[in-house]
Amino acid sequence: MRVVEIPSSLDYRNVDAVFAEAAAAGAEPVLFDARRLRWIDPNGMLALLCAGQVASANGAAARLSLPAGGDVVGYLDRMGFPAAAASVFQGSPRRAVRTPSRASDVLLEITSIATNSDVHDVVDRVQSRAGAILSRTLRYPLAAVVQFSVILSEVCQNIVEHADGPGWVAAQRYNWTRRLGRQVLVIAVSDVGRGFRDSLAEEHAERFGDRWGDVTALEAAFLMGLTRFPDTGRGQGIQQIRKQVARWQGLVSIRSGTARIADSPSWHPSPPVVDGLPRFPGAQINLVLPERIDD
Repeated sequence: MRVVEIPSSLDYRNVDAVFAEAAAAGAEPVLFDARRLRWIDPNGMLALLCAGQVASANGAAARLSLPAGGDVVGYLDRMGFPAAAASVFQGSPRRAVRTPSRASDVLLEITSIATNSDVHDVVDRVQSRAGAILSRTLRYPLAAVVQFSVILSEVCQNIVEHADGPGWVAAQRYNWTRRLGRQVLVIAVSDVGRGFRDSLAEEHAERFGDRWGDVTALEAAFLMGLTRFPDTGRGQGIQQIRKQVARWQGLVSIRSGTARIADSPSWHPSPPVVDGLPRFPGAQINLVLPERIDD
């Protein structure tokens, strides 16, 4: 059995090592040992689910060990992680999702996305909570609730359009006092489907020739607005997400295949493109929306 040690803190900054271990396991059984876990964000949770799916797709029996108790276990329960994990990991108990109260920091529990109706259900479910978090906590104008709903719909629609399989979405508000001095909303979307390169290949690979790969595909979608549709005007969601998140001085990054592309604000300096990452057979979208501050 291959044991994958999960670090004590798991978020969008260090999930790549988990994917590398999962992909390297081959067909041998894999145990994701997260007993030392003390902190995890939505990206970390979805990364564990995706890593389990990758291991299972290789013919392995994937198992997950979580801490016996503590704050992180209660947090995972509130986010609906046990119910999602039961569909991925062998021997994981399925526990009911706890519906957060109005005052909860959880905007959206881990939710499976496979069809267009799932996307509509997600948007409908978060309307009231999104209004409270965006306007009262992040100090966005009331009109931002509608704009946020569009963003949420588009990132979820990406799973339906490109993945050829189910994925997950989750969102949570955090107080980044030490890291940023502000509150933020973190939104994570992940799937282990075709990824951007394969999804766009039929329509665009020929025009790029030998340059076609994970980086080129991400740049085509992220920077040029190219989509898998031959007709102009369809599938412009990523472009709209970039523009709106930039207005809010937020962060948006997409990880697919062996590459990551990002629009990074001044408070989060990072390279716009990274290549040579451990292969991830799908897509991850990470959005961080910071609290609005006066000019």
